[in-house]
Amino acid sequence: MAIWSGINFSQEWDKVNTSTLDEILPSWLKKREQLKNNPKEYYYFLEKIKRQHAIETGVIEKLYDLKEGVTETFIREGFVSSYLQHGDTNISEDKLMEYLKDHLSAIDYIFDLVKNNRNLTKSVIKELHQLVTSHQDSIVAKDQFGNLGEVPLLKGQFKKYENNPLKEDGKKFIYCPPIQVESEMDRLIEIYNKKINSKPIVLASWFHHAFTQIHPFQDGNGRIARLLTSLILIKNNLFPFTVVRQERKNYLEVLEEADNGNPQPLVNFFCEVQKNYIENILNLKLNVDSTYEEVKGIFAEKIRKLKSIEQETRYKNINENRIKIFDFCKQIMTNYENDLKTELSDKINVYTDFAYPTDIKKYYNYTHQILEYAIKHNYFFNRGLPRGWFKLSIVLEEERRYQLIITVHHFGYDDSTLAIGAILEFIEPITTKSKRKGSQRKTPQTIVTSLPLEIKPYVISIEKNIDDSRHNIESFLKDVITVALGQISNEF
Repeated sequence: MAIWSGINFSQEWDKVNTSTLDEILPSWLKKREQLKNNPKEYYYFLEKIKRQHAIETGVIEKLYDLKEGVTETFIREGFVSSYLQHGDTNISEDKLMEYLKDHLSAIDYIFDLVKNNRNLTKSVIKELHQLVTSHQDSIVAKDQFGNLGEVPLLKGQFKKYENNPLKEDGKKFIYCPPIQVESEMDRLIEIYNKKINSKPIVLASWFHHAFTQIHPFQDGNGRIARLLTSLILIKNNLFPFTVVRQERKNYLEVLEEADNGNPQPLVNFFCEVQKNYIENILNLKLNVDSTYEEVKGIFAEKIRKLKSIEQETRYKNINENRIKIFDFCKQIMTNYENDLKTELSDKINVYTDFAYPTDIKKYYNYTHQILEYAIKHNYFFNRGLPRGWFKLSIVLEEERRYQLIITVHHFGYDDSTLAIGAILEFIEPITTKSKRKGSQRKTPQTIVTSLPLEIKPYVISIEKNIDDSRHNIESFLKDVITVALGQISNEF
């Protein structure tokens, strides 16, 4: 029989890689400073994030269902019951609104804790639980005799009965026994305070995992874990930790990996959640409702910085880092070209082409494709900043040609964030009647059809040194080429 062994901060947590977040973090810190001049925009952005958290935290715990259409409306407009239509949820409208407002009050409380610089204590955690479960009166649980039944939910109190779930294989997952919860929660806070100077994303990931291992409350532990994790992240200028319904399965799987002593997948998950928020806020533009005086002030400040010596030095560093990204991509793409030629030279023709931002005759090629790609992946492509591309052409025969375009361009309303995107195209003579699905355009001699790759852009900040990013870029391009070759193979 499994025995509770207590929580700890193992050395595996000190070894985890956080580079996917580290690479984009400088752009967010710069954007955050800019938002101080336009706090209204940041406020609206955070309010939407809070509402999303309030909705999704209950959906993934199966407290209720809520259709995605009304979910988007609630996030955008607020929790108004009149937006609900028949069939939008699986519980009563009144109960749904109570749950949502409880969850929203709880995330507001987290922001208040940060604002007032309150320490994390057991009493804070219990207060939070009371807020989250304000309108949840009972749960199904086992009593002290092992009988399953409905019992009153202890709000703001640690559990009195075991809450060990059965896994799909029939084995019982052992959480902390009720009698040891007080001491384990003391231990949790003690380790947290000792590790307070660790990387925030690592500390938050560890805390979330350790809290869920203890499972101190009879119910609501997942919701509280995500809120406390959010507290740690917000204290460190990051965003709340929200797991959307589409990621529920992955979320549970990476938690189980951490249970088995491998925390890296869980840390990766946390990094991706933060990175998604950062990418969204880098695409946040000035509200058209701002007054003339507000816009004029922001414009004047940007012009002042543009002309400063400090900014000239910054632009020089950004340009150097941008060229490094191009150099990385060029070398990696050349390596794949040589590898494919070695393997397939007697069967197909493979060659590469490229354009750096300084190539004034070619850098603007594929602008239309980049625009379509950016729209598809919901971000702003800044055409006014330097860009370029790499092309891997694969010619099987005269009427069967493919080109994989790797485009390097600026992402969002920020001058220090690059996106590396991937576009696969099929090229056929104009005399051939195309039956392929996808957007098409005609050149004087050919029809070019975009083929689906479904690969999100790789986004990176070039505000700071990017030498350590080569491995991640190489991994991204390897995935792109693998998917592209698979897509081409499926066309045979």
